[in-house]
Amino acid sequence: MKTLAEFKASLNSEQPDSALSAQLKSLWYDGKGDWHQAHAQVDHLDDRASAWVHAYLHRKEGDIHNADYWYGKARQTRPTLPLEKEWEQLVVQFL
Repeated sequence: MKTLAEFKASLNSEQPDSALSAQLKSLWYDGKGDWHQAHAQVDHLDDRASAWVHAYLHRKEGDIHNADYWYGKARQTRPTLPLEKEWEQLVVQFL
């Protein structure tokens, strides 16, 4: 999978591609509407990439304080763009 369009098309599958990184699996589950499974993919990881996805998930959840903590761990600033755009940017970043 190399493009955002291919990633979005994969959301029609029952399961994510096993070759996807934890970050992309998290975004895949989020794209399927399964926030809890998305969170489970990155909740236990300490790297900056996972923290960035973790931050996005808490922003989506509406827990801005927690989101800002994770954006800080990722060395990112909380964006002001719509959640859908942030999701797309994250997918492209990690593809």
